[in-house]
Amino acid sequence: MLSVNNLSLSYGKNRALSNVSFEVQKGEIFSIIGANGAGKSSLLRCISGLVKPMEGTIYYEGKPLPKEPHKITAAGIVHVPEGRRIFAPLTVKENLKAGAFLVKSRSEIEARIEEQYKIFPRLKERENQYAGTLSGGEQQMLAIARALMSRPKLILLDEPSLGLAPLVVKEVFRIIEFIREQGVTVLLVEQNAKKALSLADHAVVLENGIIRKTGTGKELLNDQVVKEAYLGAGHSD
Repeated sequence: MLSVNNLSLSYGKNRALSNVSFEVQKGEIFSIIGANGAGKSSLLRCISGLVKPMEGTIYYEGKPLPKEPHKITAAGIVHVPEGRRIFAPLTVKENLKAGAFLVKSRSEIEARIEEQYKIFPRLKERENQYAGTLSGGEQQMLAIARALMSRPKLILLDEPSLGLAPLVVKEVFRIIEFIREQGVTVLLVEQNAKKALSLADHAVVLENGIIRKTGTGKELLNDQVVKEAYLGAGHSD
C-alpha cells in the first residue's frame, strides 16, 4: 500500500533521515519505535507532505505520492500529529466538521459525525463544548475522530498516548485496534514501544534517522537488543 524508498531529509546541517526504506501492507498496523529525536515525526511529515525530502521516493497504492498535503488527504492518507493540534476555540462538533473539509454534502457530513459519536460516545456528550476545555484523553479522541471524518485508507498516528493517564492509554490503543478492524491501515509512531510492538503486524526501529531493525511486532518484542534499549525501565504498559 505504502512504499518508502531511500528517503533522506535534513534540516540545515542536521540530518533527520538517512536512506529510510520500508513497506506498509494494506490492513495492517505498522509501528515505528525509537527514542526522542530519532526522526519518527519527520518521517510522518514527509509522508503527509508537510516537509519535502531531499532524496528518495514514496509510492502509495502503486503510484507516486501526490506532492501537496490536501491532495495526499484526498488520496486517502490522514495525519494525526503529535500534540493533537485540535482547534481549541472551536466546539467538538465544529472540529469534526473541519475534518470533512473535502465533503460538500451537509447530510453526508452529519452522517459521518454520527459515525464518530458511535465510536467516541464521550464526544457526543461534549459536542457543544469548546475543544480546548477537554481533558487530554478527550482531545486525543477528538483528534483521531476528526481524522476519521475523511474516511481515510491510511492513518498516520504520531505519539497518540503521549502524556495520557494509563487508563486512557489503554482506551487509545483499543481504538487503534478498532480502526484497523474497520479496514483502515495504521502507521503508528509511538514511544511506548511495548504497546506499539504488541499491536504491530510489522515494525521498524529508527535510530538517529536510520532504520536499525525490521521485523514483525512479535520478533522485535523478543529481540534482545530491542528489549534492552526500549522495553526496560521507563517503557512500561
